[in-house]
Parts: sequence; C-alpha cells; structure tokens
Amino acid sequence: MPTRTARSLHHEYELYIEQEIENYKESVARPALLAIGDEAAARLAAEPQFALTEMLLCEEVDRIIFRRLRLPAYNTWRRKRLKVHQELRRPEHWGLNANDALVRTIGSAAENGSSNHVLVAGESAGRSALFLAANGCDVTALETEEESVQRVMEAALEAGLAERVHAVAAELAHWTPNTPLQVVVCSHAALAILPVRERARVIAVLQSATRDGGVHLVETIAAGSAAIDELRATYRGWAISVEPTAGEGQVFLARKEQALDRVSH
Repeated sequence: MPTRTARSLHHEYELYIEQEIENYKESVARPALLAIGDEAAARLAAEPQFALTEMLLCEEVDRIIFRRLRLPAYNTWRRKRLKVHQELRRPEHWGLNANDALVRTIGSAAENGSSNHVLVAGESAGRSALFLAANGCDVTALETEEESVQRVMEAALEAGLAERVHAVAAELAHWTPNTPLQVVVCSHAALAILPVRERARVIAVLQSATRDGGVHLVETIAAGSAAIDELRATYRGWAISVEPTAGEGQVFLARKEQALDRVSH
C-alpha cells in the first residue's frame, strides 16, 4: 500500500522541534527565559552583522534551547521515525491479523495515492481508522459518542497520524460523504440498527460516493444470517465475495466495477 509519510518527514521534523522548544519555554520560569534571551543577545552582538533584529534574537533563543535539550539532528530523528512508521503499518500493532479481510483487501483497493479516502464505521472504527491511516489512507471514522471521537483523535495524535484521521460523532444515517470514497469499512451492527428502507438508502448513498474499483467491506456477520442475501441484492452489479472470519462470523466484500466493465455487461 502506498504511503505519503516519507514526503512529509522534513515538515514533521520541523513541527516536532518547534513543539519541543515551545514546551520548554512554557515549562521554565520567566527569569530563566529572559536569561536565555540575554545570552542570545550577547552571542549575536559578538558576531558581525548589520542589525540585531527581533527575528534574529528569537532564532538564536531557539538554537540555544535546541542545544540545551539535546534535540536530535534530522537524520538521527528520521531513522527513529521511520522505524516507528514501519511498526505502525503492521496490522498486529492495532490488534488486527494479517489474514483479516480488511488487511488483505485494502492494499489493492487503495492504489490511487492521494485518492485513498476511506470511511470506517462501527465498533472497530477507531482501530481500523488508525491502521489505514498508518498505511497512507485519509480516513473518516464515524463514532456515535463524542468520547469515542476524542479517544480516536488522541490516539491519532500520539501516533503522528492526526493529519490523516478525521473522527466524527455521527450515525451512518445522518452522514453524507463530501468527497469520493475508495473504501468503506462498516460493521454489520452499525447497519442492522437501521430500518430496512433506511439501510438501503444509506448503502445507496455510499455506493454512489464510491469510486470505480472501490471496495465495501461489511464485518462481522453471523454465519447463516439472512443479512448476506440482503447485501447480495443491494450490491447487485458489484463483484461480491463472502469470507469466514476467525470465529463463526462472515465478512461481506463488494468491489464496484469499472465503468468499462459495466458498459460491456
């Protein structure tokens, strides 16, 4: 699965350094900060220059704090950060398994770089959202409670994935996509609570918003459930498969056909 993480590492490093320096400034008493300012002014005064500007003084203060905190140089930070990124991309890090349908199918569903817009909804929305974000997707996670939204965003911030994750407190029935989707991951429970007609309407909205070649994954459906037949009918014209899960459940997978395939049919 493609990822855009490497192209923003310089920016991420700059944000990291800026945040560490700001945290230090807020943690020390004002006299200590003024002393650093005096030290910066003395250093600059000893150097040949045309004028001592406020900007130059602020930059020198930041350099002094950088050295005092022994913050890593970019290349050192980059090596450590790449190891972290690799760990975050592993499904096991998020409590998933390499054989899970979500893990196996998203790679082929999200091949369009910046078009990897994903919707996740249901009880595992947070976990799925973070895994997919770590693997290069831009994710909207629907949560029913504000507390759940807060937990997802805090976890995304801690993992450095906040720019890729947008958690929203909303029900499926009250949410409308504002951008084309490449993947929809939804629990069967989130659909089952809707009346039949409303469920069909919600799925139709998501189908219409999904790009050609995009994937819908409904997890986890009880084996033998009539829901499979209902979903087959609802996704008529899509490439469908049903797979067993590790327990006694099933996962429903549907891939939207390309426009040329629909014409040929």
